This record gives sequence, C-alpha cells and structure tokens, in this order.
Amino acid sequence: MTSVLAQGPNKMSYQAIIRNTSNALVGNSAVGMRISILQTSASGTAVYVETQTPTTNANGLASIEIGGGTLVSGSFTNINWANGPYFIKTETDPAGGNNYTITGTSQLLSVPYALYAANAGTASGGGNFTHYIGEEFGGGVIFHLWKDAQGVEHGLIVDKTDLSTSQVWSNIQNTIIGPSAQSSWDGLSNSNAIVGQAGHTNSAAALCLNSSNGGQSDWYLPSVLELSMLWNNYYTVVRSLTQISGATQLQPALYWSSTEWNYPYTAWTYNFAGGNALYDDKYFTYYVRAVRAF
Repeated sequence: MTSVLAQGPNKMSYQAIIRNTSNALVGNSAVGMRISILQTSASGTAVYVETQTPTTNANGLASIEIGGGTLVSGSFTNINWANGPYFIKTETDPAGGNNYTITGTSQLLSVPYALYAANAGTASGGGNFTHYIGEEFGGGVIFHLWKDAQGVEHGLIVDKTDLSTSQVWSNIQNTIIGPSAQSSWDGLSNSNAIVGQAGHTNSAAALCLNSSNGGQSDWYLPSVLELSMLWNNYYTVVRSLTQISGATQLQPALYWSSTEWNYPYTAWTYNFAGGNALYDDKYFTYYVRAVRAF
C-alpha cells in the first residue's frame, strides 16, 4: 500500500508498506530508498531523483517527505506539474543500504493538482454556466462542471448517501482485469469492466450500477480522479449535503474507486480524511458512494 499527499510547494509526503522479496513485512528497520519522479510514463525520463533511509514502524510502514532527501539529480521545486502525467518510482533495499532489490512505480494522481493548481477553479471551458458547484441536481449534488468544444455544459454529480460503509471492491480478488478497468478518469467504463468479469457476483461497482437513488439509473463507481475532483470541492459539497433532507455526509474514511491497480489483488481508494489516493487489497471493505454524469 502506498499513499501520497502534497504538503506545499517544496515537499510531498509519501508512505509505503515495505515487504521483502519473500513478501514478509519489514518492521522496525532502517530501509534504503531511492525515489524518482518520472515524466510522461512509468518508464519515462527521471526529472528528479533522491535517496532516503527511513525507519519502518512495527507494521512495516515507511513515511518520508519527497523533496527532503539526499539529492541525486534534478530539482524538486522546479518540476512543472502542469507538464504531466508524472509517476513515482521507488527502489528499496530492505537491509538499509543501496542494493535496491524491490521496485515499484505508480502514477501521481491528485498530488500534482495540489502542488500546481490549488485554486485552479471549479469549472472549465468558459463562463456563463447554468449550473453551479454544490447545486442539488440530477439526484445528487454537482461537484464538477465543464463545457465541451461546442460549448455544451456537462457535469459530475455525487449521490446524496453512501451505498455501503463496508464493501469489498469485488468478490474476485486475485485476478487482474487489466486496462479496461484501470482508467484514472473513466469510472463508468471501469465499473462495467468490473461487473463484466467472469465469476463476478458482487462488488462496489455493482452497488452503484444497480442503484436507482434520486430516481436515476446511470450511477457508477467513480474513478480515482473523479474522487480527487470531489475532494477538491469537498467543502462546497458537504455544506450542500447538510442542507438536504435525508442526505448523509461524506465520511473521513476510505472510499473505493473503480480504478484497478496493475497488480492482480489491488485497486485505488481515496482517503476523505486527508485528501490522498492510495491503493489497497480488493478484499478490504471500504465506503462506497456513486456518481453520475450529465
């Protein structure tokens, strides 16, 4: 499990569960880490590289601040986050040295937005919007707006209530679906791929696709970036929810996204206690709240 959270213009918090080559937790130990920020792809150019030697806790959790390690190359403060996507590559030596035997790469999702566009706005594609962020509309509350090239207004709506407080990602937990369920932005496509997997009987995605809340029939499990956009307008949305009879608040907890990670047993969640994305095992039980588009 990893998580990332922007702290400001010069550092970024990062946490990872460290396991050795036998998949055993490395607890209460100093570990050697080399961290690289890659541009464009998981095999792209390293625009920044540093090393650190954190000490894990009893559960194997290592916590560091990227941008605060020993510089190898590049400049963290000069990274232009608008020229992404960016990926974080970690190389780990469980023995604490620089014999890096464990490697992992994941895409930075919500973090660049916090670093380069903390107040970039809530609607894109021009002015004169009919709707507004926080409006009760279409069975829920609007949390994102944009206009297409023809000037047609579109938006994303979050359901007024959670569909579950304790749901596995899917009953199929050790088989990877692949690219059809790994979109960082297309939650509907991901959701359809999840329920279409052979042997599927229940999932967070199915709860959403089968929902008729608010008189709507086109709900789906949001992608990890859709949850990030919901977080970006968290204050406005939860303020609206408090004023709607029967609505329930978004909880300071982990919510499942529909975005599968590229390991067979993991998928992305979003932490509404701190505003960061992380991936976890599909058999864990987390909150589920549906979204829909118009």
